Amino acid sequence: MSQHIRAGVSKIEITCKEEGTYDDCLSEKAKKHIPAEYLSTKLIVDDPLFARVLVLDDGSEKVVWITMDVTAIGARTISQNILSDSADNFMPDLRKQIEKEFNIPGCNVCVSASHTHQAPRLLCDDAAQINRILEAIKSALQNMAPVVIGVGSGYENTITVNRTIMMKNGTDHTLSPFPPENEIEGLRPIDPEIGILRIDRLDGNPFAVVYNFASHLLLGSPQGNSGHITADHVGVTLKYLENNLGGETIAFFLQGAGGDINEIFGTDSNNRRRTVDFGTKLGQSILKGYQKIITGPVKIRMVVKNIAFPFRTDIPNYITALKQEQAALTASLNTAYAHLLSFKEFLPLYLKYALNPDYPSHLSFRYLRAAECGDNSIKEEDDRNRLEIKKYLDRIKTMEQMTRNELKISMLKKHQEVIDEIGTPTIPAEIQGVKIGECVFITAPMEILTEVGFDVKKMSPFKHTYIASISNGYLHYAPPASYYRRGGYEVTECLLAPAWEDIFYNVVKNIFDELKK
Repeated sequence: MSQHIRAGVSKIEITCKEEGTYDDCLSEKAKKHIPAEYLSTKLIVDDPLFARVLVLDDGSEKVVWITMDVTAIGARTISQNILSDSADNFMPDLRKQIEKEFNIPGCNVCVSASHTHQAPRLLCDDAAQINRILEAIKSALQNMAPVVIGVGSGYENTITVNRTIMMKNGTDHTLSPFPPENEIEGLRPIDPEIGILRIDRLDGNPFAVVYNFASHLLLGSPQGNSGHITADHVGVTLKYLENNLGGETIAFFLQGAGGDINEIFGTDSNNRRRTVDFGTKLGQSILKGYQKIITGPVKIRMVVKNIAFPFRTDIPNYITALKQEQAALTASLNTAYAHLLSFKEFLPLYLKYALNPDYPSHLSFRYLRAAECGDNSIKEEDDRNRLEIKKYLDRIKTMEQMTRNELKISMLKKHQEVIDEIGTPTIPAEIQGVKIGECVFITAPMEILTEVGFDVKKMSPFKHTYIASISNGYLHYAPPASYYRRGGYEVTECLLAPAWEDIFYNVVKNIFDELKK
């Protein structure tokens, strides 16, 4: 084996054309799950999307890593065509062509999605995606150069939030509509670590940089628009890194264990710079870590495991339980013969009692004088009004819960349809372990949650270990088994049975064992 590893990089645009509306892009099956008011939205490209190629060759092992600005890889059937950019056969077709044209084993190819999802269509058509990526690989192979590599980490804990709210009643809640504050127990943690791979030419000049970070890409475009085609804050960070490192440096992003991690600026709808602010702040933190990394010769090792995850079988019972809860909530709204405030009556009454809880109905002297006279009429009126306000607010809370339940039922039905259409009790999955020096990436075709990412890091015998989720396929969310009984969003949006977690940990342990040899 040569002393120094060789590397090649390239990038190519893969954005779709600005043609049509959501209605034109989505199938009838997908439209069932899309709010009707969005269907007339036109496709507008705010910033271009890219496929980026990194080829690493240490003389005995050659790895091709492709990152794509897309929501998911091979997700049409599994998403009922909602995520329709990447065809179900994208991975096998791409790998077959890479083997044919470049004599690189298909199992040594990894494709990772950034998870940008602002529009129902993002990418050029199926054939163009593969042809353009092949063109980029060819370019990367042509510019192979000897490099030195180092790995390190950065730290950024101010721009993300775990969106899962743990409730005092033992359930989980995911943001909007926000639950009553007095019922909240707390938030789950984030992982602030940024995994950084520094790749330099032998003269010390930057060649490429790879960063791994957990975030959900929900901010929108750098222009401040929502629903437009965009690489989101990842595009901002990649451009920031490339501009600051200079030369022909190409930067890469690998999605971390970000299944339950949102950008904390996500609710700042009036901040049109939120995407730029996020991407720039993250870029600055990456560069801080990057500058501390020492590079040198490294070896590459790759282990690939093909397994099967079981589909969940509890969805019918889950739906039944939710419908029973809906029936009970509906019954609780039955207030026959009782006076019910209209919104027009409620709002001024609520504001009056919120503005001055002690003296809501009159000026204070009226209350004081009534007390001197033994007149309880004002107090009794206030008691009745406070009761009516409470009843109205209780009904709103009930209806919010009913709305959440209906959304859960809809999502569960969608996933049961997917499971029924596939028609097998399990679904295949590929897990890769890529060791580059003292750095190990574990790929997974799911949206991995933070707790699972922490567990993988704890299991690892290697100094730097990172999850590269949404890679080589897409199986929706993968929550820890202990989360299922809590009924959070990621559980409702999950196709896999809880047993997936032990299967995953076992295969990851086997990968670590083989990578140590």
